[in-house]
Amino acid sequence: MKTHDREILIYYNSASSADKKTIAHAQGLAKHVTKYDYKDVSATSTSWKRILSSLNRHPKELMNKAHPYYQKHIRGREFDHEGWLNVIARNPELMRSPIAIKGRKVVLCENPTDVYKLIDNKNPRKAPNL
Repeated sequence: MKTHDREILIYYNSASSADKKTIAHAQGLAKHVTKYDYKDVSATSTSWKRILSSLNRHPKELMNKAHPYYQKHIRGREFDHEGWLNVIARNPELMRSPIAIKGRKVVLCENPTDVYKLIDNKNPRKAPNL
């Protein structure tokens, strides 16, 4: 999914106050902010693969390991890369931080103010074509 340079797309957890703060910061950066709650997103493992590739991260790195579902069903198990992508695609609520995309840049927003990295031209990352 490409975004326009004036639009910010955010994948987030609507139950998280920190994620809501990230959205508030994003709304200060761009007139158009499109929000996708993880629980409502039906992204495929291919979509997640493109996002993770842009972030240069392994799927397991993005998971909230304290989440009850992770603790009960995933902790201690090992999957190949494709398996981890399927875990994320089927359980996006396990993501620990929102992901923001603006134009061709992708940022993992571990802190609400990380969304400002979208305007930093020092280290742009290409957004995936979802």
